[in-house]
Amino acid sequence: MSNVPTQEQPLPISVKVCQHRTCRKQGAEEVLAALQALPAPNVTIAASGCLGQCGNGPMVLVLPEMVWYCRVLPQEIPRLVEQHLLAGKRVKEMLYYRFHPQG
Repeated sequence: MSNVPTQEQPLPISVKVCQHRTCRKQGAEEVLAALQALPAPNVTIAASGCLGQCGNGPMVLVLPEMVWYCRVLPQEIPRLVEQHLLAGKRVKEMLYYRFHPQG
């Protein structure tokens, strides 16, 4: 049996939510809780340390795609889960401009 991912075995998705000081002050705990309340298949949700983008949080990073979302609000999480984690389409309005200048 091969360990190489196939269409039947997509790469697991990992969502990191910064829980460092500034992001926590900006509501990162609530964003993490909202993500954990809406589980998606083949997706792990985890708190992370500082993602190095202080002042733009709460920051959410989707791996392995390296898609960054900034200033995420808890009420935006259902859209992020439905559109990105389940349908595979980035939520353009939420993308972090520094890493995704073209959206």
